[in-house]
Amino acid sequence: MSTDSSTPTDEEATPDPAEVAALRERVDELEQSLAELDDGDDQKQMTIIATKGTLDMAYPPLILASTAAAFGWDVVVFHTFWGLEILHEDNAEELKLSAVGNPNMPMPNAIAALPGMDALATRMMRNKIDDNGTATIGELIELSLDQGVDLQACQMTIELMDYDEDDFFDGVTTGVGAATALNHMADADVQLLI
Repeated sequence: MSTDSSTPTDEEATPDPAEVAALRERVDELEQSLAELDDGDDQKQMTIIATKGTLDMAYPPLILASTAAAFGWDVVVFHTFWGLEILHEDNAEELKLSAVGNPNMPMPNAIAALPGMDALATRMMRNKIDDNGTATIGELIELSLDQGVDLQACQMTIELMDYDEDDFFDGVTTGVGAATALNHMADADVQLLI
């Protein structure tokens, strides 16, 4: 068994200043990269495409959007075609409920198709909303906007429906096209079509 222990010479014990500087520079670069990763945005993103403008289909996108925003998510709701009615200030509180073709409607389609049945179904639903103390569409829009939800109105649909940008609730983003919605969807953690 050897008891030789190698003792570094003075030359070996003294690090090369150029190597130390290079190592320090590399450590600084790695720390900077790590800091940038730590500063990364962990905020979840959700995009909802709202395509329907009936009373029963106006609630889901607004409830989901306002709830996600309350959790700190970045939320965009892109309203297109009949979904644009939800954001129309004059039409939002006049949305109707269709009794025909709704499998959960407590009446057969033959009766639901009779004149006045949509009005009756809408009135019944509005009474239920009032009795339950559920927020109105306008209240949900205001809540969503207050929480930072980006409620977007499709520009093509605005033009198609011959609407003016002033027809929508204050705070609604107008002039938005499908490309903008797609860009947000590409980065979103959750994408929904309602």
